Amino acid sequence: MKGQGMSETVAARFEQLYGTAPQGVWAAPGRVNLIGEHTDYNDGFVMPFALPHTAVAAVARRDDGVLRLHSADVDGPVVELTADALAPESDRNWTAYPAGVVWALREAGHAVTGADIHLSSTVPAGAGLSSSAALEVVVALALNDLFSLGLRGWQLARLCQRAENVYVGAPVGIMDQTASACCEAGHALFLDTRDLSQRQIPFDLAAEGLRLLVVDTQVKHSHSEGEYGKRRAGCEKGAALLGVDALRDIPYADLDAALARLGDEEEVRRLVRHVVTEDERVERVVSLLESGNPRAIGPILVEGHASLRDDFRISCPELDLVVDTAMASGALGARMTGGGFGGSAIVLAEESDVPALTKSVEEAFATAGFTAPRVFEAVPSPGARRLV
Repeated sequence: MKGQGMSETVAARFEQLYGTAPQGVWAAPGRVNLIGEHTDYNDGFVMPFALPHTAVAAVARRDDGVLRLHSADVDGPVVELTADALAPESDRNWTAYPAGVVWALREAGHAVTGADIHLSSTVPAGAGLSSSAALEVVVALALNDLFSLGLRGWQLARLCQRAENVYVGAPVGIMDQTASACCEAGHALFLDTRDLSQRQIPFDLAAEGLRLLVVDTQVKHSHSEGEYGKRRAGCEKGAALLGVDALRDIPYADLDAALARLGDEEEVRRLVRHVVTEDERVERVVSLLESGNPRAIGPILVEGHASLRDDFRISCPELDLVVDTAMASGALGARMTGGGFGGSAIVLAEESDVPALTKSVEEAFATAGFTAPRVFEAVPSPGARRLV
């Protein structure tokens, strides 16, 4: 389902569930991160862009404190909650994401008095493409409109991050929610996660005869599991040992000296090295894209993957196989994207090479005995918006 067809389908299902038409239909996209991985919670730089895949919500406001939730993607009835009773980490189901947004809005002093919500999403879950952020942002945008809260995209992103950090209990940074809320079609978003300053960087690959593929390895991951949190804690330890507020404050030119100061803290040294070099990679990619040289970013993507694999140690055999196979088959660049431990990789390639590259990756997975990957083109798409 796309565009108007999806809006009509979601609205019709809402009316079946709740007995009345919704007051509107909204969409918020998943995202691919071009470069800048695990830098967001270190106050660093990231560069995501929005996917055409979206979470769509049909919503009507309520004034009785009742929150009713339903998802087309989960087999189950309407879930009814009481807004006053919402509490952090009380819910381990899919409903924690929309309910957490309601909780975060109310905690921030916004008079959200309940809602009926029906959700449907085409963002692949567990693929490192921010399916949870899309759910959060689409609900936040709908409630912002229906309750006339007057919040801007970056403010909604902050509240959605708080919902996921505190209500859901996942220690994610600000990138995913900001990408879903603020990206523009045909652009990548250069985001400074410290002050949330943004620049839209032109990223029209088709005009250059290029394509960016997403290869979903079908290996599921979860940000609320322990390994992601361990990496974040290690980064915070590194910043404390080096006497800075965040690893973003270590200049690239001073990296060797900083690593020497960490002595025998080998695990922390690896984490620090990744974050500082990754911030520098983001700045290089921005410079190349702004100078009209998108093909030259390919080697930087490969550098980023090696850093995530060897220093941050969050890759997996399936992700490594995508990158190795793609590069051996003529890709310009490739790397894992997202939080790691599974999920997706991206592959930058000439348009003419896409069929052969795709076949090579699929055959490599079959030979290795892995689940067949899902391969699709990533087209920089609009951020969150009202459809109806």
